[in-house]
Amino acid sequence: MSQHPLNRTRNFGFIAHIDAGKTTVTERFLYYTHRTHKMGQIDEGTTIMDYLPDEKKRGITITSAAAMVFWNDYRLNIIDTPGHVDFTIEVERSLRVLDGAVVIFCARGGVEPQSETVWRQANRYNVPRIAFINKMDRAGANFFHCINMMKSRLNCKPVPIQIPIGKEDVFEGAIDLISMKALYNSPDNQGEKIIVKNIPDDMLEEAENHREFMIEQLAEYNDDIFEKFVHSQPVSKEEIVKTIRKATIGNNIIAVLCGAALRNKGIQPLIDAVVSYLPSPLDVPPVEGINMDGGKIVRKTSQNEPFCALVFKIITDKDSRLVFIRIYSGTLSKGQFVTIANSGAKEKAARIFYMHANKKERVDKAYAGEIVAVTGLKSAATGDTLCDTESDPLLLEKILCPEPVISLAIEPKSRADEEKLLEYLQKIVQDDPTFSFKIDPDTGQKIISGMGELHLEIVINHLKEAFNINVSTGRPQVVYRETITQPVLHEEIFDKIIAEKQLFAAVTIALEPQERDSGYSYQNNLKNADTIPLTIQDWVKQGIDESMHTGVISGYPVTDLKIKLIDIKFNENDYTELAFKAAANLAFSNAMKKASPKLLEPIMKIEVIVPEQYTGPVIGDINARGGQIHEIVFYMEDEPQNIGANVPKCIHALSPLSMLFGYSTTLRSLTEGRGTFNMAFSHFGNIS
Repeated sequence: MSQHPLNRTRNFGFIAHIDAGKTTVTERFLYYTHRTHKMGQIDEGTTIMDYLPDEKKRGITITSAAAMVFWNDYRLNIIDTPGHVDFTIEVERSLRVLDGAVVIFCARGGVEPQSETVWRQANRYNVPRIAFINKMDRAGANFFHCINMMKSRLNCKPVPIQIPIGKEDVFEGAIDLISMKALYNSPDNQGEKIIVKNIPDDMLEEAENHREFMIEQLAEYNDDIFEKFVHSQPVSKEEIVKTIRKATIGNNIIAVLCGAALRNKGIQPLIDAVVSYLPSPLDVPPVEGINMDGGKIVRKTSQNEPFCALVFKIITDKDSRLVFIRIYSGTLSKGQFVTIANSGAKEKAARIFYMHANKKERVDKAYAGEIVAVTGLKSAATGDTLCDTESDPLLLEKILCPEPVISLAIEPKSRADEEKLLEYLQKIVQDDPTFSFKIDPDTGQKIISGMGELHLEIVINHLKEAFNINVSTGRPQVVYRETITQPVLHEEIFDKIIAEKQLFAAVTIALEPQERDSGYSYQNNLKNADTIPLTIQDWVKQGIDESMHTGVISGYPVTDLKIKLIDIKFNENDYTELAFKAAANLAFSNAMKKASPKLLEPIMKIEVIVPEQYTGPVIGDINARGGQIHEIVFYMEDEPQNIGANVPKCIHALSPLSMLFGYSTTLRSLTEGRGTFNMAFSHFGNIS
């Protein structure tokens, strides 16, 4: 397949809170672009993008899935991402390589907790966005309330380019404020045909007011529109579309559309908006990396540049290993050798595929600006940079991966599966950078760690379904950190005879507690540093760095402290690495014991949404779990009389993770199944 024109290519993804309708919207995209011939339904387990058994069973997206479709000679590379907080890495690594995003909001829920999380992730990578307010047919739907929530919670500038015709069970379609026409989907043939009509008389004045507001917002980004707006002159459709595109790519505005994906309403105009307003690979800045000497290198999106790509996702099963890459420059051919810049390894890209969820379309060559999957790269990991073997290697910005916050002990039910379990756990680690495992040196237990209970449950199911390994599990264990509470100065002397050789080293260090989330810092405060060999100084630092992984209370990693190297004593005629590393390790351990060490636990930020009548029992339960209430607000941020009786409340709180195991079951019991909650890691610390 030859290269599709880059200016007619869109790499984008759907991001949203769980259950906002991402997968439903994606399935409509596939159907209306004729990639599929039947719309997949989540409730029936027939969706193309949610293809894993756990996804079909639970009705949620667990892993991001890619698909390629064509619309009016534009190629759209789509990534459908999960909305559950446990799988936030799927959003993170997708946004790292995408040029744009469609943010989907529920018309009733508006900006929900995970909506804010994915928004911040998109901000981190400066990804241009448009918004789609879905579920306009749902009871309680309120388009303009969602707009206000976007302003207040996301600190952005939403500009409606559509307004809904009706809402809830009388939602009919949308008014396009650019063409000033009413758009309806045909009731038959699954809404494939768009019916264009004049705006209903009773909505004409409202539509004109919103169009005027839209043009007023766009006038800031186009001098010609500004002049016409000031002098009340008409503005053409072409001027509006061009300016919306410019302001969207510049991350100045968020164009907002509406619809009801489950009822097949509003999807085709959204596809048009993706084409019209989201950037092509040529519209985003050239990718920047650093060479081995730390110098900056810029690679333009062109097949004439040296090959450069980023590994952003890996999928492994018993039979294959698919490495997903975004190509930023150059080309990649089947059988071509590439350099993994992070390790220096050279490997062959055996085969190249365009992905359609779990279906593969083999191609012989891939080009700059494309997202493809590759086999044959055995040692590549998420975040690695791939380069041409003939050019100087460079490193692209890696993908930010949150730390695991919950652990579980597992053992294979069959002794014959012992080696297989370790092998496949290592494969899962390569696939999912938020998952880790270790073997406890004291107990020999295999400990897996992840982002939440659901995350680890999915991993265990994957071991059974993909690798045919059944495991037994222990109660989830929290991953703690250790720190100190007071400063201390300590000298450690290591003086022993080992293998008939006298080993001597003396190290003096000072420990100081630091603010929470400050991490660990090391300072070389040697007054006579120029008289001490750099090799010895490096050995001492290495010994201290290694000691940071194991605290003195329960062996957890150490954080939030500053270490100062004060003095080193040594025998000038005979010194060894072993002596100085041992002295540094003992100095750190014994100094920590004198510095009043304590455990830090993972503190979770939770948002609990409950009908007002249940707020008392829920607040009482949070307090009983050692939580701390920060604020209680109306969930819809509106006047109670405008929503009706029993206004939902949103409780914002902090709680230790150790007290939240099984909380979803308790919450359902306290609220007769009507309460929902969302949690995300906040920090390591203490509530009080």
